[in-house]
Amino acid sequence: MAQVRLEKLVKTYPKDSGGVVTIVKGIDLTIEDHEFLVMVGPSGCGKSTTLRMIAGLEEVNGGEIYIGDRVVNEVPPKDRDIAMVFQNYALYPHMTVYRNMAFGLELRKMPKAEIDKRVREAATILGLSDEMLERKPKALSGGQRQRVALGRAIVRNPKVFLFDEPLSNLDAKMRVQMRTEIVRLHARLNSTMIYVTHDQVEAMTMGDRIAVMKDGYIQQVADPLTLYSRPANMFVAGFIGSPPMNLIEGTLEARGDVLTFIEKAGTTGNPRITLPLEANMAAVVKSYVGKKIFLGIRPEDIEESDAGTGVLFKAKVDVSEPMGAETLIYLKSASHTLVARAKGHRIHTPDEEIQLVIDMKSAHIFDGETEESLTADLKA
Repeated sequence: MAQVRLEKLVKTYPKDSGGVVTIVKGIDLTIEDHEFLVMVGPSGCGKSTTLRMIAGLEEVNGGEIYIGDRVVNEVPPKDRDIAMVFQNYALYPHMTVYRNMAFGLELRKMPKAEIDKRVREAATILGLSDEMLERKPKALSGGQRQRVALGRAIVRNPKVFLFDEPLSNLDAKMRVQMRTEIVRLHARLNSTMIYVTHDQVEAMTMGDRIAVMKDGYIQQVADPLTLYSRPANMFVAGFIGSPPMNLIEGTLEARGDVLTFIEKAGTTGNPRITLPLEANMAAVVKSYVGKKIFLGIRPEDIEESDAGTGVLFKAKVDVSEPMGAETLIYLKSASHTLVARAKGHRIHTPDEEIQLVIDMKSAHIFDGETEESLTADLKA
C-alpha cells in the first residue's frame, strides 16, 4: 500500500471560444497509507476529475501527483499500481464473472494457478459463489455486478484503490448494504482507498476523513465528526448533514453587555427571532455588531418544548415529515424555512403554531461576507 500526495494539482480544459476553464484549482491533499479518504461535493466541483488524474485517465496541467515516493504525472495508468472501480461497473459482457476478474491478471502473464487462487479468494470475500462465477454480467443484479467490479480490483492487490461513485446506480437498500461491505473490505485489506461521491451520507458513514470540494477547491478536510460539529464555512455546514444546518441571516445588536442576534426582517409579517448568544460566543464575535452574519443551528438543536426555560420562540408548521423514530418539522420563519428534528412520531397540521426551544450552546456563527466560521474553534 502507499501514501498518495497531491501538490498544487491543476486541471484545465480548452473553451470553444478560446482560452481555458480551470476545473481543479491548485489543490493540496495527502491521503495516508491505509487511509479511507472520501472526496465529496456537488456535481462539477472537480472531485471525479481529481480521481481520474490520480488514475492517469486525465492529463495533469499543473502540480504533481505522488504515489508513494514516485511522481506519477507521466506514468501510464497500467504502471501506477492502482485499481479503479467505476460507476457503470465496466464489465466485459461476453466474459463470465470469473474471466472478468481474471482478465487483468492474464494480461500480466501471471501463472494460472495464482490467478485461480486470487479470483477465488476475492470471490469468497465478496460472497460470490462458484455458480455465480460461471455467469455472465447480464445474468447478475446491480449489486452482484458491483461485487464483481470490486473483485476485479481486489485480485490485482494494488497499492491504491480508487472508487468513482460506485454505488450511484444501485437502489437505496442495496447502496446501504454495499457501502457497509466496502467499509468491511477496507478493514480486511488494510488498504489505501480514495472514494468519490456526491452523497454526503455515504461520505459520513464510510470515510476515515472527508475532503469537501466546491468549484475546484478543497473547502475542508477532516474526520466526519469534526466536519459535522466544526464546519469551516457555510458551504460545509450546509452540505454536511441531512437535513442540512439551518442558516439564518441577521445582525448582532448590543444591549448593554449582552449581544443578541436579530433575524433579518422578512416580508411575511411573522415575528423575528431574537436569540441571546452564549458568553464565549459573544466574546468572539463582539466586533461584528451591526454587521451581517449568519447563525447556524442543526435541526436536532431545535426542539418542541412546553417548558418555560431555554431560548423559546413560536413558529407555524409548514410541513411535517414523520420518519418513524423521528419527525422532521419544517417551520415558517420570517424570511425562510427552519427545520427541526423531533424525537419520536409527531403529528402536526399546516399552519399549526408550536413552541420550540433552541440550544444556543450548539449554535454556529459565520461571517456574512466571507462565509467563514467565527466559532469553529469554540467547538473543540
